[in-house]
Amino acid sequence: MSESNNIDYNVIYNLALSFYKQNKKGEHEAAKQLNIDVPKWHKEDEILYDNTVKCLEALHKKYKIGIIANQSLGTKSRLERYGILKYIDLIVASAEEGVSKPNKKIFEIALERSCCSPHKSIMIGDRIDNDIIPAKKMGMNTIWIKQGLHQHWNITEDFEKADLTVNNLNEIVDFLLNE
Repeated sequence: MSESNNIDYNVIYNLALSFYKQNKKGEHEAAKQLNIDVPKWHKEDEILYDNTVKCLEALHKKYKIGIIANQSLGTKSRLERYGILKYIDLIVASAEEGVSKPNKKIFEIALERSCCSPHKSIMIGDRIDNDIIPAKKMGMNTIWIKQGLHQHWNITEDFEKADLTVNNLNEIVDFLLNE
């Protein structure tokens, strides 16, 4: 239950999910409709997807890995705590840069710092609106990983289509290491 409004969690979740399926920011739309606040994000609640370490370890042997993320301050230290910073070559986080996805400036910063041209880069993201669309506009290759609530995005336009769509990290490793 939502403590302040006595709204059952499943009601909130299902309403948010219905908005995600309409390509909207579900948590914000549900909160607005139910007249409740979106809870503050707690970094300590973050968890890695299954096989994250194995995926990064395998890909890092062949590729330079960078992160373009809408994150609060301290991204680097959180990655260190998760034990994955050693696989990351570049971190471009919104809190440190003062610009966030989908703004093309954050992608430009990452490409410039990595000395990589867009057509030689691959944006792997779980959001069509923040990851795939802006990366494609920049000329980057794209992989949509359908995990989390944003997997429910309904592709309606060609510019929303990633070059590859996968359901988990293992599929990314299989594709990138066997191409």
